[in-house]
Amino acid sequence: MTQKKRIILIEDEEDIAALIKLQAELSGYTLHVEVDGINGYRAIEREQPDLVLLDIMLPGQNGFDVCRKMKSQAELKHIPIMILSAKAEEIDVILGLELGADDYITKPFSPKVLFSKIKALLRRSKDPEKTLETLVFGEFSLEVDRYILKKGDQIVSATLSEFGIIKRLFSHRGKVLTRNQLLDDLHNDEADVVDRNIDVHIASLRKKLGPNFDWIETVRGIGYRFKEEYAYSPKKTSSFEEN
Repeated sequence: MTQKKRIILIEDEEDIAALIKLQAELSGYTLHVEVDGINGYRAIEREQPDLVLLDIMLPGQNGFDVCRKMKSQAELKHIPIMILSAKAEEIDVILGLELGADDYITKPFSPKVLFSKIKALLRRSKDPEKTLETLVFGEFSLEVDRYILKKGDQIVSATLSEFGIIKRLFSHRGKVLTRNQLLDDLHNDEADVVDRNIDVHIASLRKKLGPNFDWIETVRGIGYRFKEEYAYSPKKTSSFEEN
């Protein structure tokens, strides 16, 4: 029997927590709820869940601090984080994603849509059927099976969403992908997602990969393109590269 995926929800609004807990049970997940940031972080350290759902405005310690602490710990940084917040300003979305959250969902939201996103995020993080070869472009490499992005021998700290975007762009190198296409690939659900999230992830990737990183082109008014002439994978040809 397949073990249920374990999720920790840190949320101090009882009504919202109850709705999410009910949908978790209906969707086949095990959900543990904490109502403040301090005890929530302790629970994450103790239980090492498959995913964290994180409110921002929490007693004790806010969600941004919890996210920051998780991403600074080697044993926790791989755990996907989905922020749930009533704070819908662009600056809040940008901060959450730049701190390492893999998605940012504003309240109110549909519990069914939330768990559709959770399913897609968990599939991206640990789907053995989609593990492929190391892909190389210049001094950069994507170790697809290990979800590792490197610049030379140095690991670049990238979120699952950032990794997914660069992998998707590479697989369609030379072609322009719209923001909606990238969002559809990342979330694989019917939710309306603000397309500025893609711009935030792209900006974060460019910043992390250095001032000379120009592999991803902005096609004004349309989306983004990975420069075909620069991209290659010298080790093996994989199904990923043939898409």
